[in-house]
Amino acid sequence: MAKEDDRTEAAEILREYGPFQGEPNVAGVTFDGRRVWFAGGDRLRAFDADSGKETAALDVACSAGTAFDGKHLFQLAAGSIHKIDPASGRILATIPAPGAGHDSGLAWAEGTLWVGQHPDRKIHQIDPESGAVLRTIESNRFVTGVSWVGDELWHGTWEDGASEIRHIDPQSGEVLARLIMPPDTMVSGLESDGRDVFFAGGGKSGRVRAVRKPPRRARARS
Repeated sequence: MAKEDDRTEAAEILREYGPFQGEPNVAGVTFDGRRVWFAGGDRLRAFDADSGKETAALDVACSAGTAFDGKHLFQLAAGSIHKIDPASGRILATIPAPGAGHDSGLAWAEGTLWVGQHPDRKIHQIDPESGAVLRTIESNRFVTGVSWVGDELWHGTWEDGASEIRHIDPQSGEVLARLIMPPDTMVSGLESDGRDVFFAGGGKSGRVRAVRKPPRRARARS
């Protein structure tokens, strides 16, 4: 079970994108190196991270987390995860999601998918070909977005009107750092630019927020 230490700070919101046309409920978020993709209900949409201009939309079901493996998009849709060609929107493969419709965040790392389970407060590492669960990490908060930054595992939370972005130990689930979002500012999906910025979905606000990622800090020895 996760433990908390004192590395807690207010989240620094660098920029807001949106609201977008139609004011979609923003769920999953991922980044392909140039564009931010977000799940908007009945369409997977993308905007340029520099200009904020929307540049693409795919007509695919997208109820929660989104991920990118360097070539393909992966999208949670009810109780399934679809592998998608980002150029055409064609669904190339489908695997079962571990939470059978109660899944939230989605990320790609180490050749596998990482799936948040919102109500069960868990993150599952799964095989992207079969959907088999490889291991499970427990949290003590509802899990929304999930993101790997190098060898750091981060996830979003949303519970009782409060939201955080947390760095956790990928083995034990211990909380290593917390970024506290402003009151009533939801994190509904999470991905990084691979460096010093998180892109956080804003749920019913219809926005995506760029949040500063704090610099890496060495862990204290016990």
